[in-house]
Amino acid sequence: MGRFRRNRFEEHEMLRNNPDQQYIQAYKKVKRIKGFYIHLSAYLIVNILIIASNFRWDDMDHLLRWQTFSTAFFWGIGLVAHGLSVFGEELVFNRQWEDKKIKELMEKEKSEKWE
Repeated sequence: MGRFRRNRFEEHEMLRNNPDQQYIQAYKKVKRIKGFYIHLSAYLIVNILIIASNFRWDDMDHLLRWQTFSTAFFWGIGLVAHGLSVFGEELVFNRQWEDKKIKELMEKEKSEKWE
């Protein structure tokens, strides 16, 4: 039966021997997206366990305490930062933004030359 996962050496060799730069960039992007989803899964599992372990039927006010959600809050900030590092370029600096900025800079340079 064949192996489904590549080890790091095989990945490195595949990237080094592949002249197609677009493929390499796409491969790296997929690895970054996969890393984010693994991070998200760990975040959900751990925080569900923390919140569930603090749950008590006789003391429902305990769920409203800061200590119950502090890990989820601070880790959530890190998760958002990780998500922005993976998907943020597409949200803010997409192709349309690049085209608009190029036109803007060209117009600015053109007007400065003639003044």
